[in-house]
Amino acid sequence: TGTLNAVQAARAIADGWARAAPTDQLVLRPMSDGGPGFVPVVAAGLGAQLREVEVLGPLGERVLATFALDGQTAYIEAAQACGLQLVPPDRRDPGRTTTFGVGQLVLAAIAEGATMVVVGLGGSATNDAGAGLLSALGAEADRALDSGGRSLARLHSVDIAPARAAVAGVTLIAATDVDNPLLGLRGAARNYGEQKGASPSECMDLDAALEHFAGLVGRRPDGKDPAVALGAGAAGGLGYALLQLGGERVPGIRTVMDILDLPREIADADLVVTGEGC
Repeated sequence: TGTLNAVQAARAIADGWARAAPTDQLVLRPMSDGGPGFVPVVAAGLGAQLREVEVLGPLGERVLATFALDGQTAYIEAAQACGLQLVPPDRRDPGRTTTFGVGQLVLAAIAEGATMVVVGLGGSATNDAGAGLLSALGAEADRALDSGGRSLARLHSVDIAPARAAVAGVTLIAATDVDNPLLGLRGAARNYGEQKGASPSECMDLDAALEHFAGLVGRRPDGKDPAVALGAGAAGGLGYALLQLGGERVPGIRTVMDILDLPREIADADLVVTGEGC
């Protein structure tokens, strides 16, 4: 997305510090809130194995993505399959980008034996409510679900039962970088559409398209409406799709802090230097 990732930023800070205070002991703990960098940070913290798989990127091109496998738990970074960094600035359009590749990553993790899949959400170039992911998992509709958020407004029927069947018996966790719902003033399109390439009027149209899509999908079998849940709007609505599949939402930063045992690291330190993107 045009910035240093967490590993690069930590290394740059440490290099500068070491030049000024070469005898200090420096402990680097790159962080991620679920967005870009989630997989390498988690893999390093757990000593997990990395698996590489070819998936479709946000514009339908082939990209290489990795996920971390720790026993029967897989950690996936949505941004590796649909991230903003995969789309040149002059081609950014959240109305046509898809999350199909994220669904392919989920299937690849399940094929490797994962019974729990933690999906880090953030930094996406998409605004399709996870329709592409659902399509990759087998969801059906009267027109393609992997053509981006704009086309969702033209749907007349959606059946995500096949997608639910594809992940039956698998625990899904949406590790989100934000707690926005899917729709409205705090929703995926109205809050984050412009930074992904949409104009203000296009953001309103995308919000209406997501509302139409959510209305067709309906509530979960347990009667809950994922569209209003915290984190449903993460990664252009990918959180919504995972919640529709029975997933649970957790804060991505808390997931990483627990893996890295950050409270203990802080307690052992004399000085903590940290930062945040904007």
